[in-house]
Amino acid sequence: MVARHEDRPKSKFFIDNLFEDFISLSGDRYYGEDKSVLTGFAKFNGYSVLVIGQEKGEDLDSRIERNFGMMRPEGYRKTIRLMNLANKFKIPIISFIDTPGAYPGVGAEERGQAEAIAKSIECCMELKVPTIAIIIGEGGSGGAIALASSNKVIMLENAIYSVISPEGCATILWRDPKKMLDAAKAMKLSAKDLLKLKVIDEIIPEPLGGAHRDRDLMLDNVRKSISTNLDQYKEMTSEDIMNERKNKFLKIGRNDGFMSNVEDLSNLTIKKNNFDNIFKSKKLLFGIGAGLLFLVSLFFLF
Repeated sequence: MVARHEDRPKSKFFIDNLFEDFISLSGDRYYGEDKSVLTGFAKFNGYSVLVIGQEKGEDLDSRIERNFGMMRPEGYRKTIRLMNLANKFKIPIISFIDTPGAYPGVGAEERGQAEAIAKSIECCMELKVPTIAIIIGEGGSGGAIALASSNKVIMLENAIYSVISPEGCATILWRDPKKMLDAAKAMKLSAKDLLKLKVIDEIIPEPLGGAHRDRDLMLDNVRKSISTNLDQYKEMTSEDIMNERKNKFLKIGRNDGFMSNVEDLSNLTIKKNNFDNIFKSKKLLFGIGAGLLFLVSLFFLF
């Protein structure tokens, strides 16, 4: 699978070559540091941005140190802390997604892995600054969605994005991890399928054979995509930016549904039906009937 190729450019490569004056920030202020995610402020085309990158590592030692890109709760809480800081100072956020999923270890679960992922998604949806998520390799499960709930979700041509790995899906459905190709086809995890389903917004083309074949070309393509997408939000208000993100996710899966207008879902309200009016009219009739019955009973008594 090209998305998992060991020579494929990682988040650190893009951060080092696309941004200037990158200042790495560490720690979640609760427990500790998570080296599987790089975070910090930097300059892009002269503008300040917050950069977040899930990092797998380049060799065995660095991959073990980075936990193969699988974030722990402290990693998500670190990104939440910095996203709120960026939001306070109106700084756009750019995330590079490359993870097989959040770390499923006992320690991570004891420290609240699920809660940390949920809080990260909540934070992403409430931000009032432009957010761009670029899936450069694997976008696996909630570990990816926690940082990819963005205004623009972009994928490299050979990247994958799914709720579970193909091996995991095949093991659950067929008790046979060898059926991973069948699982991959069923999940529609490729960039082309996801663009058609409107789960993502853009595909960045790769050189023939994969992104590792021409890193300089990949840098140019990613740079152009980030620049173009950031320019779209320069004239938008904070409320418009947040509503666009909200509408984007509300529209997923609604194209063939019962709603006639899916363009503006942020103003959804519960429309009152006629049931309330019918109920009120029945109460009125019941009251009139009870009153008449009372008067008739009085007439016969006296």
